[in-house]
Amino acid sequence: MSTLSQAFLDQANSCEALDSPFMGRLLRLLAAHWPADTELATRCADFSGDIGPKGHSLPLRIASGLHALVLQNADPALTNVYPPHASSDAIFKTEIIAALHRHDVFLCDWIRNTPQTNEVRRSAVLIAAAQLLAERFDLPLKLSELGASAGLNLMFEKFHLAVGEGYGPQSDVQLAPNWEGPLPPAATLKVAERRGVDLNPLDCHRVDHALRLQAYLWADQAERLTRTRAAIAVHDAQVDGGDAIDWLQTRLSTPETGMVHMVYSTVAWQYFPPEKQRQGTDILMQFGQKASPDAPLAWLSYEADDQTPGAAVTLHLWTGDAPQVWHLGRADFHGRWIKWQGPARLP
Repeated sequence: MSTLSQAFLDQANSCEALDSPFMGRLLRLLAAHWPADTELATRCADFSGDIGPKGHSLPLRIASGLHALVLQNADPALTNVYPPHASSDAIFKTEIIAALHRHDVFLCDWIRNTPQTNEVRRSAVLIAAAQLLAERFDLPLKLSELGASAGLNLMFEKFHLAVGEGYGPQSDVQLAPNWEGPLPPAATLKVAERRGVDLNPLDCHRVDHALRLQAYLWADQAERLTRTRAAIAVHDAQVDGGDAIDWLQTRLSTPETGMVHMVYSTVAWQYFPPEKQRQGTDILMQFGQKASPDAPLAWLSYEADDQTPGAAVTLHLWTGDAPQVWHLGRADFHGRWIKWQGPARLP
């Protein structure tokens, strides 16, 4: 079990590997100079279990709380040491530690909630997989996202994937991953219905929830903020609160002819308890046997496995017979790159 100092360092390494030197700098400062004389320090010490990146993620909760203050223009002195501003190490340390003291009450309240991210760049994988399904069936999609957060990635057909000659409409949400491998087929995506589920869903049209989504982005990655705000502007999807697997069973119980039901998760399934993962797989297999060519069931998984780099992208498809499985490649956890190995078309 890591100490808070070690958790800060572990998270710093992760953030630096994901192209955020500012987060690395901030978290290393907190590891070395964490003030123990605040109520925030007491609250953090009271957490049990894993407090690091694979557990409660206290470093990200604390860092996002500071970012929230900057986004709200609540502390000019703190804002002045955040990107795009530059500051010396001495001034940076002084203002960060001072902000922890000045906003002790706010930060204690902020860290009560679990981290919430909704990385829009992951939609590049969803668009590519949906192209395969749309080209194969020429049917509209019924979307079901597990672990959807605010549901921004339920809107993927409204985003533009800028690879090859481009996919999707011109959009303020531009996705331009470093793409390796063949391109998916070009097809028109039509979404007939979309819905998601999350244990703690956010309503991105609420000011406080939108703030939480943006605060968990990293201050030196302005393009992620811009992309997320653009996705919020076009968002129009329902995300239910509850257990994802229980919800999935209910959702699959009402099959609809004339649609491809695309069930998917992006870096969410891996956090479900093993028992829930087994139950979810069994449910998909069960309902997959009831699928048909005019009511196919697809399960797209974009999740960590035992390999590196990035996450595995896997597609299961049922049309009334044995499931077909394609390993579509691998993708960065933040959608920065995609190594695509998908077929030119589905048979």
